[in-house]
Amino acid sequence: MIRVMIVDDDALVRLGLTDLLHGDDGIEVAAQASDGVHAVELARAHRVDVALVDVRMPRMDGIAATTRLRALPHPPKVITLTTFDLDEYVYNALAAGADAFLLKDTDPAEILRAVHLVAAGSAMLHPAAARRLIDRYHATSRPRAAAARTRIEQLTPREREVLALLSRGDTNADIATGLGMRESTVKAHVSRILTTLDVANRVQAALLARDAGLTA
Repeated sequence: MIRVMIVDDDALVRLGLTDLLHGDDGIEVAAQASDGVHAVELARAHRVDVALVDVRMPRMDGIAATTRLRALPHPPKVITLTTFDLDEYVYNALAAGADAFLLKDTDPAEILRAVHLVAAGSAMLHPAAARRLIDRYHATSRPRAAAARTRIEQLTPREREVLALLSRGDTNADIATGLGMRESTVKAHVSRILTTLDVANRVQAALLARDAGLTA
């Protein structure tokens, strides 16, 4: 049996979610809270498996409540369930430790599925939230990749070959064999690569190579 706590300042929302959850034989509504402070108190008193948490609430909002809930000795999984599809809510909820982000207009069957999924250790995102996360990743990864490629363009063609093999974890001996060089020559190339790229070690050089899409 999955023990659920509903956290929302709207009594009608709590009632509707309670009716929905009661229709599932595998779920028990163990507690209800009208704000984040009350939710943390109830979570300490009534061990719950999953908390359905609204974002905008008095005294303590859902983001702060999620952080506090996840810090408990026996933390519940958290599903952020909100009316507002805002970027800051998505990112902040997930950063606080939420396992799922859903809008309140999500199909009831999907809400029930989310409860079962997060209770089992999985995660679930509303499609719009997932799209935003993907877009954000692409927005941050493109400039990083472009910067990495600019730095790697400073290397000679031979140094780029060495870096590509280094980035997949090859040792100097492996690289020497693969490129038909002496190991001492490879060592000299690696030293120049680190200096040119202004990185401290092979790991940082390999990460830069991967950001740039350089592969062997």
